[in-house]
Amino acid sequence: MTHDQEDFSRFGKSFQEDLCQLVLMDRPFADQIFEVLNINFLELKYLQVFIKNIKSYREKYKVHPTENIMRSLIRTELVNESESIQIRIRDYYAKVLSTRMEPEGAAYIKDTALDFCRKQKLKEAMIKSVDLIKKSSFEQVRSVINEALVLGSDNDFGYEYLKDFEKRFELKARDPITTGWQYVDDICKGGLGKGELGVVIAPTGAGKSMVLAHLGATAVKAGKKVIHYTLELADTVVSLRYDSCITGIELSNLSVFKEKVYDEIKNIEGGLIVKEYPTRSATILTIRNHLEKLTNRGFQPDMIIVDYADLIKPESSSKDEKRHQLETIYEELRGISQIHGCPIWTASQTNRSGLNAEVITMESISEAFNKCFVADFIFSVSRTVKDKNANGGRIFVAKNRNGPDGLIYPIFMDTSCVKIKVLPPVDDSIEDITENAHKQQMENMKKMYKKYKKEKS
Repeated sequence: MTHDQEDFSRFGKSFQEDLCQLVLMDRPFADQIFEVLNINFLELKYLQVFIKNIKSYREKYKVHPTENIMRSLIRTELVNESESIQIRIRDYYAKVLSTRMEPEGAAYIKDTALDFCRKQKLKEAMIKSVDLIKKSSFEQVRSVINEALVLGSDNDFGYEYLKDFEKRFELKARDPITTGWQYVDDICKGGLGKGELGVVIAPTGAGKSMVLAHLGATAVKAGKKVIHYTLELADTVVSLRYDSCITGIELSNLSVFKEKVYDEIKNIEGGLIVKEYPTRSATILTIRNHLEKLTNRGFQPDMIIVDYADLIKPESSSKDEKRHQLETIYEELRGISQIHGCPIWTASQTNRSGLNAEVITMESISEAFNKCFVADFIFSVSRTVKDKNANGGRIFVAKNRNGPDGLIYPIFMDTSCVKIKVLPPVDDSIEDITENAHKQQMENMKKMYKKYKKEKS
């Protein structure tokens, strides 16, 4: 390295170690930075050797090394290095394996390292251009500068419209996971798909958590791996709801039939992890880090459930409007669903207008109406007192990117055993249902008034 060439020394040892960890763990990032990274930018010799082995393997085999491959490389490819370097590399790799999650400030490290490397490449290109200008090779100057500018940029060039023609007609492109309700699956083309966000809107006490447990249990029974984040209920409570939904045994009787429950769930091919966080203690970053840790240990989710998004702590401690913070949270959740290639279901609380509504529309969503724009599928659950007594209610499909919306379905909801059935859609409009409900309410009030007068007389 020449004396005038800069390196990463100004950023410190921890920065360089975290950078190398990210190169190993994050293949898309490795694709970017290897276009512009000079190994000599790393100040520490053992890190230079570590990265050199990754780079050599990628160049030879055209793939990124796995954890096992990396172990093998460290055992076999360090014979020409000093014993002290070998020991430091082994110790460093053991440290990387012990964390199995992105370092704190990963986004900053990636951006800073890429920015530094790209600037160095541009400097080299400008120095080379001086000689080319002297030779009047102006086209070459343009080519050298342009090449330097694009190096290290995002390597995802996008979806090729003609080349990838068949992909968009394959069901597996979305790989939808059933809701367990045929009528709902019919209108959203099989269920919620990869990278899609579904939202359940309901007032307090209407059964948001029950619905989310049903969706998760249905996926588990279908052989899918589910991660269920609970920010309101205890993990044991949520797990009991899964027990009841999967087996059909009432919640109150689960302990009596404990052995039967175990016999039924032990052979299920799907997987379930329930992670509890105290209300408003977990941020989006908390969830991202937990997911990263799980995936590094081999648990790649097919579905993620967040019960519920409104209870996630905002990343920013600034005095941003609550509605802006909520919108950001929903945007981040959809981003997670796209990164992990799986659907995410969550829920949102209604405002006061939804408490006694016969049919709940998006206008009743609490705090941040704009979060509806982010979601791919939204349905509300409305259950009046009369509905609850009869184990009934209605769902209203408020938004559906993959099919029709504005549909109303009667439901049967038995909360004693987390049993939820969606019945054939009704032809009545929201206005008709509301009007009929109002008429029924007035009739009930008249009857109560007559009874009151009779008792008084």
